[in-house]
Amino acid sequence: MNIMVVDDEQDITLLFKQKFRREIRHKKLDFSFVFSAEDALKTLEQTENHLILILADINMPGMNGLELLKIIKEDYPTIKVFMVTAYGDDYNYDTAIQYGADDYLTKPIQFEHLKEKISELF
Repeated sequence: MNIMVVDDEQDITLLFKQKFRREIRHKKLDFSFVFSAEDALKTLEQTENHLILILADINMPGMNGLELLKIIKEDYPTIKVFMVTAYGDDYNYDTAIQYGADDYLTKPIQFEHLKEKISELF
């Protein structure tokens, strides 16, 4: 299963690789990391990587995660999108649901919970 993580905090790469090392080693999950919404869209346009899931941070410089979500759901409706935010406010939640988010997670990410959510997609 191919998963793209979109977050402007680059240290998230190491964290995900540590938390999912068993799944990565057994080739159950494959992660790609991009550090802006704009780069996520470029990657989607340039590759046929058969993404199943995108985990997108809401608060990023430039295009935010909610804007990215709206575009993904319009242009790539089969890709699941989980929104991730450090700010669990009603506005962001309501907007994410309105734009078609498949789930909404708050930071710090509870990785065992995330693993359960991902396994439900199989």
